Amino acid sequence: MSDIGLKSVDELLSMRFFIPRYQRGYRWTEQQVIDLLNDINEFDESKSEFYCLQPLVVKKISQDESSLLGKVKEAKSINKVKELLKETWEVIDGQQRLTTLYIILGTLGVQKEELFSIEYETRKDSANYLKGIIKCNTNSNGGEDNIDYYHMKNAKAVIDTWKPKRGETFSKEIFKEKLLNQVKFIWYESAEKDSIKVFTRLNIGKIALTNSELIKALFLNRSNFQTNEKEQVVFRQSEIANEWDEIEYTLQNDEFWYFLHDTSYNRPTRIDFIFDLMCDQNILELKIKEEKIGTDSYKTFRYFSEYFQNCNDKQEGMDGCWKEVKKYYMTFKEWYNDLELYHYVGFLIHTDKHKLNELMKEWRGSDDKEKFLDNLKTRISVILTNAAKDPENGTLDLDFQYNVDGSNKHKCKPILLFHNIQTVINQNLNKEENEKYRLGVFYKFPFHLYKLEKWDVEHINPSTPNELQEEKDRKEWLLNMYIDSDEDIQENIENYFNSVDESTKEPLFTQIKEIFPEPKEWTDEEKNKIWNYALLDSATNRSYGNALFSGKRRVIISKDKGVIIPLPQLKENKIVIGEETKATSPFVPPCTRQIFLKYYSSIIGDSNSWTKSDAEAYKKDIQACIDKLTEKDGK
Repeated sequence: MSDIGLKSVDELLSMRFFIPRYQRGYRWTEQQVIDLLNDINEFDESKSEFYCLQPLVVKKISQDESSLLGKVKEAKSINKVKELLKETWEVIDGQQRLTTLYIILGTLGVQKEELFSIEYETRKDSANYLKGIIKCNTNSNGGEDNIDYYHMKNAKAVIDTWKPKRGETFSKEIFKEKLLNQVKFIWYESAEKDSIKVFTRLNIGKIALTNSELIKALFLNRSNFQTNEKEQVVFRQSEIANEWDEIEYTLQNDEFWYFLHDTSYNRPTRIDFIFDLMCDQNILELKIKEEKIGTDSYKTFRYFSEYFQNCNDKQEGMDGCWKEVKKYYMTFKEWYNDLELYHYVGFLIHTDKHKLNELMKEWRGSDDKEKFLDNLKTRISVILTNAAKDPENGTLDLDFQYNVDGSNKHKCKPILLFHNIQTVINQNLNKEENEKYRLGVFYKFPFHLYKLEKWDVEHINPSTPNELQEEKDRKEWLLNMYIDSDEDIQENIENYFNSVDESTKEPLFTQIKEIFPEPKEWTDEEKNKIWNYALLDSATNRSYGNALFSGKRRVIISKDKGVIIPLPQLKENKIVIGEETKATSPFVPPCTRQIFLKYYSSIIGDSNSWTKSDAEAYKKDIQACIDKLTEKDGK
């Protein structure tokens, strides 16, 4: 199993490193060298205990005894023999930074006998060249015909010119002390037999080691196991590794993952999320300051590394820590599989992803699920009230007046989202009351689909009046009406398009319009209340502009069905309804679909317009869903 820890630069001094041929040569630029020098120089030990470098991934090279004996016999000095007897480490990742540190240390005056050694497989004399440029003036070493040596020499020149620019306040000794004792590598000793495979994974696309990969090595470290029985150790290591894989596999399921997280997470492994939470909440109860573990991307690894280093009983500490990891996982699974916990926790995390920390603390501190559920409902009630608060008494007001210019309508988004979520809960509860369907949750609100889209608060009736004065607007409206009309009305619409006499065409349009009167009693203020708002993905919302209800209805239904329902076309004095074709469509929230299907109205007088009676019924359903938060047992 891989071994892992933190090593200061001072701990590397006596070591021997080998750079294999599958790696490219030394290529650090002037700016990269300067950046590293500045970072070390500006490091403030009062704010952080050490400066952490990226992982140094290595593998111990086992030497053939007969071959080693031959080399020892050929050695011309006792120092060469000592060098040969040192363990040699193949550097899989981190060689550029390691080489730069070698040049910096040598330039600062660390004696070459004290320095670690580096040898490139492709440059047999590279170790001597590095020693040479440190010992001599950079202008006297040649090497211009070798690209590796060229960059090494340039790095030395950059360091030589960097020091004088620091001014009189710069202390070489203080800088050297920082570099040796407060700069640390994450030391990762790979157990993988195929070094090239590890190198390829780390460098193709620059996929760095994740916190979880580093932490996994801490868990599976041989020193954690008290027994000397190899089979028992291997069994326990395999057990943890299998449980680890199960957790990662579950978190890789987007339906499960996006219930807990948004789309901003872009790390290749998702179990890191659990370790981050444990670190943020200090679940392992370490008496540790932020400066000890830092704030960079490897903060979580250093938190767990500190824990393992300070465990008096390694096996007990490892078992206890792994138990905590599994508690998080089992909590997430329990929430995911519970109808109300899934939806209410999912809603709260979506409105504020930082709430997950609070919810975990609350859950761990209580063994009363019903009390926890009541607290979730209370939290949600506060969010909904803030989205439409009566300025006089501070209570939720579904008649709250949003700005007529639409500038603050986004504030009602939590109410619209909750309406969708509670609607799904209600559908499940209704099914559970039927003995035939007592098999648990049959449908969940798909957070994974919702979070993959951007959402607008859309007017159901258009906010800007469309008087149908333009012929293109009339044409679209009439063709939309044609789809669901009876034959007599369809005939009138065809007559309109076939009419060439404007004196008969206008009265004909007026006659048709009277059959489908768009509600005119809506004021600007009434159009900007919750009863005229729906959630709609941004792309769809922007695609149909200021369309009337009938046009929006056609688009929404087609999106929900996963098809394209084309507008009827005029062909040879006839209106032809085109065939539906399959299409990739965004998620349509259930309540948005139900709005355009006139689901909320007990009597459907006109399916092509949104009336005040429709709006009242819709608002009543929103209120009924909100009332579920204060009902006992949610029923």
